[in-house]
Amino acid sequence: MSNAKGDRRERELVNKLDEAGFAVMRAPASGSATDRDLPDVLAGNSEQFYAVEAKSSAGDPIYLDGAEVAALVYFSQNFGARPRIGVRFDREDWYFFHPEELYTTDGGNYRVKRERALADGTDFAEFTGHSEKVTLDELADDDDDDSELRDVLQAVDRGDLPVEDAVEMLS
Repeated sequence: MSNAKGDRRERELVNKLDEAGFAVMRAPASGSATDRDLPDVLAGNSEQFYAVEAKSSAGDPIYLDGAEVAALVYFSQNFGARPRIGVRFDREDWYFFHPEELYTTDGGNYRVKRERALADGTDFAEFTGHSEKVTLDELADDDDDDSELRDVLQAVDRGDLPVEDAVEMLS
């Protein structure tokens, strides 16, 4: 990713977090003013405080240097923030991971594939506290299990039922 594109994506993330009600700042040229690496973005509200390393890609997997992730975790622990890796693939929204959730390569670096981000990443609404992800497994484990709701959600998950039809059925 070019520096210009990376800078643009970081500014985009800062603006989105600001619109979501976070106090937010970007550390341009992260790490250049000090010997220690700094996160790309610091964001907080009265309930959550994050240090974010932001990465984007046109479609290839995103790789992060192991030292870069270690520096994020170190900074976050000392600063009192939650470390997060924010990834954005072209034509997708932002997804977030705790560093421990990332795939570790044999060389000690980290990788996020587009498919993994979409399937397992925390989406922007959940990250900012505007929604909560509920998986089908969690729904099936619920004591107040509503079999109709579960059946509809499973049909959507399999691709048998469009989301719009599911919403209409459950309204």
